[in-house]
Amino acid sequence: MEDVWAWLLFFFILISLVVMLVFQLMCLSDLEFDYINPYDSASRINGVVVPEFITQGVLCLLYLITGHWFMSLLCVPYMYYNYRLYTRRQHLVDVTEIFNLLNWEKKQRLFKLGYIVLLLFISLFWLIYSALEDDEESL
Repeated sequence: MEDVWAWLLFFFILISLVVMLVFQLMCLSDLEFDYINPYDSASRINGVVVPEFITQGVLCLLYLITGHWFMSLLCVPYMYYNYRLYTRRQHLVDVTEIFNLLNWEKKQRLFKLGYIVLLLFISLFWLIYSALEDDEESL
């Protein structure tokens, strides 16, 4: 039963990562269509970048603690990419350069979103598998 609860926790953490990335994409598309000014868009995006990195790090750590090595290995490239962005100080959106880098920023977040959705589907599969396995053991 503990495994089901762990997978449920992983699932909700991944959902929160999806929400953060979709929020960033919405801010970028609002900026593209001139619904929001660059300063507001950059401040909204920059406000959720570091929590996104922390949430991803916590997820990878939880995978390690619970012994799900394969899922932890799947998180390493994404975490390394975030670490590289952070150490090079490229993780924040610059207000003055946001229009020049708009397509790059959108592509970057779309790839992140695709990667997280892949992890979400794998996590959902293991959640259902663990629940069915736990149900079979109780019979």
